Amino acid sequence: MEIKTILLLFGGCSSEYEVSLQSAHGVLSLMDRSRYRPLTVGITRSGQWLWFDGDPARIPGDRWQGEGCVPCTLRLDRGTRQVLLLDGSGRRLEFDGAFPVLHGKNGEDGTVQGLLELTGAPLIGCGALSSALCMDKDRAHRLAAAAGVRVPRGRVFRRGAEAGELARAAEELGWPLFVKPVRAGSSFGISRVEGPEELPAAVADAFRHDREVLLEEAVPGFEVGCAVMGNDVLTVGAVDEIELAGGFFDFEEKYTLKTSAIHCPARIPADTARRVQQAARTVYRALDCRVFARVDLFLTPAGDIVFNEVNTIPGFTAHSRYPSMMKAAGIPAGDLVNGLIALGLEG
Repeated sequence: MEIKTILLLFGGCSSEYEVSLQSAHGVLSLMDRSRYRPLTVGITRSGQWLWFDGDPARIPGDRWQGEGCVPCTLRLDRGTRQVLLLDGSGRRLEFDGAFPVLHGKNGEDGTVQGLLELTGAPLIGCGALSSALCMDKDRAHRLAAAAGVRVPRGRVFRRGAEAGELARAAEELGWPLFVKPVRAGSSFGISRVEGPEELPAAVADAFRHDREVLLEEAVPGFEVGCAVMGNDVLTVGAVDEIELAGGFFDFEEKYTLKTSAIHCPARIPADTARRVQQAARTVYRALDCRVFARVDLFLTPAGDIVFNEVNTIPGFTAHSRYPSMMKAAGIPAGDLVNGLIALGLEG
């Protein structure tokens, strides 16, 4: 069997830079070297692309830059599938497919995906359109609703919106509510607002992350998630459940679980879990996802399923939700990573 070279991108100009390092190390640790050869390119916080040919163990502690790194860029000529080294050597490193293990803006929002699509290289993950749509909470909700999945009530405002208009919309939605940047990852800029006195600061914080903000009703109940993988045929993982002691599942809770817990499988009836999985499939298709994604939803006390968001490049650390859901469905982490690569190479 011919060994395929996989361009693996990690790091990135994102507030989730450190998480990407952990995920990339997880993927590299699980990659079957009898089938796939990694070509690792790290993107620094400032946006420099560096070919990294060192020990992968240096990645998670952010010790990868320096010795063994060479500035590089993609060749964008259609069909070339090459990384061009910028050290004056003119050396070109060829690859067969690209796996962006990047989180948040400038990596998960369609920008890098579009760049890779220009080369014609098979992409391991969602494409440019799907990635951009899933990062955009407003437009993702519109498409999910059109596909028949319930979404939270909300209002979108652009920068410069009048305070009075924001206040009136908040009153109509009711308290508490959430204020979110329309496009941001890992709960950055999201606030749970209990009353009108907290609204101005929450809106200002959200605008620091995006040019549009979303005021959204607080959906009663708790969050559930479902891992989905596939192109033509879809495989779903076990549904998981987020148990919160208070507040909401913000960035700190997602990566420390100080006061929250994740139950996989979720502590819900089997028929409810099947309905969650079906809703996840519907959203996955509606947003043109491919290869893999995690669909997050709410389950209300009345048993209603409400769409929250899609994570198109979920984490691949030892404790990440996506591999945990697939493991609970009978797919171990190694089979998962190598299966995703195979799916991506299908084109």
